[in-house]
Amino acid sequence: MSALHALMAEFASADALLAAAKRAREAGYRRIEAYSPFPIEGLAEAIDFRETRVPLYTLIGGIAGGVGGFFLQWYTAVIDYPVNIGGRPLNSWPEFIPVTFETTVLVAAFTAVIAMLAGNGLPRLRHPVFGARDFDLATRNRFFLCLGADDARFDAVSARRFLEGLKPMKVVEVGE
Repeated sequence: MSALHALMAEFASADALLAAAKRAREAGYRRIEAYSPFPIEGLAEAIDFRETRVPLYTLIGGIAGGVGGFFLQWYTAVIDYPVNIGGRPLNSWPEFIPVTFETTVLVAAFTAVIAMLAGNGLPRLRHPVFGARDFDLATRNRFFLCLGADDARFDAVSARRFLEGLKPMKVVEVGE
């Protein structure tokens, strides 16, 4: 078998997965992943899921888009191609508002998508857990708790013993 990526325990109910995730966190494991066919209230807190930086990147992208859109219009109207229309000033900022708003939204949306993909490690065509036996049941009626082998606390023997102590249906090794 190839290098060990993780150990995964399969549970029959959401309550069992939630209890197992809490116990794994209390035992000192930090690289915990949980897979479920539906959202489970309290599971994110149990595995200590942290907030992402996607909103921050979206804000930065929106500000950059707004400033860039305004600057492009200002440069075009004032510096590059000044046209005197009806005696109005060249730098007539109210007419720049619609395009500035649109570029703000456009660049913020693109930044949010790119930040989300990068934060999730995508595009990733194959994840090691997809090769685990019976993992396809995670989309139907099974619940999985995965302890990553790159965790500082992880030891294959003690982690297997710990997972088996949680009374799962089975524990499987996930290769790279």
